[in-house]
Amino acid sequence: MKIKEYLESGILEAYVLGSASEAETRDLLYLKAQYPEVQEALDFLEIDMERIAQHMAIKPPPEVWSKIENNINNLLLGEAHSEALTINKLPQDKNLGAKQHKDNFIEVESASSHMRIHKGWRWVFAAVIVLWKIFLGLSLYFYFENRSVIKEVDKLKMELEQYQPH
Repeated sequence: MKIKEYLESGILEAYVLGSASEAETRDLLYLKAQYPEVQEALDFLEIDMERIAQHMAIKPPPEVWSKIENNINNLLLGEAHSEALTINKLPQDKNLGAKQHKDNFIEVESASSHMRIHKGWRWVFAAVIVLWKIFLGLSLYFYFENRSVIKEVDKLKMELEQYQPH
């Protein structure tokens, strides 16, 4: 197999994403040791995937760090009473955290079992329910009208058969 075809086969992408089979992984590791082009392509792909992941990353709200810090400190205090370790916080842009908190509508963890939804959707849901009830009423009305028309047609057919000579 040519190296260029191997590099374009998609096996490198599957390996970086963790979906390559054991045989594909074994072959890739062997070819990586034999051919520097494979190693370079793999390095480039890993760097590219890392850039994509960093670009698409969503920063958690600022209060998440304090919750994690408190949980870790409680665990450390529970295990070793003599030595209390604390974690230094990373510097945060307070304006960015407030903006992200307003933009996120669904809470990740909450004491409530309800999901928060933006208020604008309330009118959409109300309109859907009203339309559903209207269409339900219309469908029932036309169903019963259709049944009565079918009965009327059957009745007229029977009367017509009575008047026709055989």
